[in-house]
Amino acid sequence: AMDWQVLTRELSLYLENQVRVGLFGSGVGLSLVLGFGVAYACYYLSSIAKKPQLVASNDRFCRFLEEYCPVVTETYYPTIWCWEGRVQTLLRPFITSRPQVQYRNELIKTADGGQISLDWFDNNDSLYYPDASTRPTVLLLPGLTGTSKESYILHMIHQSETLGYRCVVFNNRGIAGEDLLTPRTYCAANTEDLEAVIHHVHSLHPLAPFMAAGVSMGGMLLLNYLGKTGRDTPLMAAAIFSAGWNVFESVESLEKPLNWLLFNYYLTTCLQSSISRHRQMLEKLFDMDLVMKARTVREFDKQFTSVMFGYRSIDDYYEDASPCRKLKSVGIPVLCLNSVDDVFSPGHAIPVETAKQNANVALVLTSCGGHIGFLEGIWPRKCTYMDRVFKQFVQAVFEHGNKIFSM
Repeated sequence: AMDWQVLTRELSLYLENQVRVGLFGSGVGLSLVLGFGVAYACYYLSSIAKKPQLVASNDRFCRFLEEYCPVVTETYYPTIWCWEGRVQTLLRPFITSRPQVQYRNELIKTADGGQISLDWFDNNDSLYYPDASTRPTVLLLPGLTGTSKESYILHMIHQSETLGYRCVVFNNRGIAGEDLLTPRTYCAANTEDLEAVIHHVHSLHPLAPFMAAGVSMGGMLLLNYLGKTGRDTPLMAAAIFSAGWNVFESVESLEKPLNWLLFNYYLTTCLQSSISRHRQMLEKLFDMDLVMKARTVREFDKQFTSVMFGYRSIDDYYEDASPCRKLKSVGIPVLCLNSVDDVFSPGHAIPVETAKQNANVALVLTSCGGHIGFLEGIWPRKCTYMDRVFKQFVQAVFEHGNKIFSM
């Protein structure tokens, strides 16, 4: 009986001590934390940090990328505390820095009487390419409601600046503060404005090596242009980031309740606010009250985009806007980066089999990264994995492009 009393006293003293010290001050708390940390690290290293999948049927293109763009063969370590796709997508605009860029704006006229705003980063201080006439030029295409002020565009320009290149940003009509001169904006399927811009830039610098990079809808537009023109383009190559490959699958994914709440509703209001400034011009052709009632991207496209570009139905528009249908016709080297956890472009809709049938196409598929996320490092303010892919691929094309098809 005495032993039992001693034991109980000892136990109550121990428990009192535990409560007083607190969980984290005790060995138990510490071992719990350490145990959890080790388990999390094991899970992260085994299931999250992975090498991207490189899909390319052309051995030469593969070898070219392995040699001159090695980032696509290296393990991608997403930010350890926010690797999930939706979280990466939501946080990137708030976390990443915004490099200072001085633009020179140019407004160009279009055949239908409209105007397009181009923002030039001339890089006149370029050490590697002091001659402006032969300075390599990168045309940048932002996403759906994006302009030259997006942080991912500023980072691409910052990367290009260090390499000595010139950049020009193609702002879609009515988006960058300029007036709409005709009741027409833009869409992912209509490549007329992009064709005009590519022709304009090339005619100004016909001797300069020239390539393009498109992000999200900008990537879709660029792919649709390349699928239409084949080899008949002044562009040497193109880089595509987080493109929506199949618009039907994209809008379906974005209409799932959580995705609607986090992304779809916000994106719809962005689209509405981007056209509300031009309401007087657009009211000539559209029932703007109806357009402003849209609560999803699909409703907006049904009432506005598909009508503006003369499609019989929204399905006809979405069919035409989906780059997966044009991929087989692409005639220049194209590198496409997607994350399979991107709710804007779900993994199952990425056209892996079609890509394998075109020697000009390479897909780089990461398991994490979200939509234009690709955050890496503990505090991912500076450079993302996407920025590094952009920098290495652009440099590879401009410095060693002749080797893609001669290796």
